[in-house]
Amino acid sequence: MQEIELLTNNKTIMNTKIEEIDGKFVATLEGEMDTAAATEAEEVLKPLYNSNGKDVIIDCTGLEYIASSGLRILLSILKGAKSTGSKVLMRGVNDDIKNVFKLTGFISIFEFE
Repeated sequence: MQEIELLTNNKTIMNTKIEEIDGKFVATLEGEMDTAAATEAEEVLKPLYNSNGKDVIIDCTGLEYIASSGLRILLSILKGAKSTGSKVLMRGVNDDIKNVFKLTGFISIFEFE
């Protein structure tokens, strides 16, 4: 498992971790993925750019905000997964985050649970 926690003024802004569960990669995103947090989160999520044929679940249950740099990371994960025949499933996306996906057109390229 890889995990990173980004703190500002002793307050957690973003927590990102990857686990392998039942032959799938599960990435958990919690907090606010602004531009600074996305840079840090990308270091943890980079292994998902090549998922080696394993499906990827991105758990956004605790995600409160996502900037365009966070969307770019998710798109890179999706491209890498598709190139190896894997699927990416977005889980627990709240209405605010889903609206960002709608506004950017990403709603049609990602699969939601």
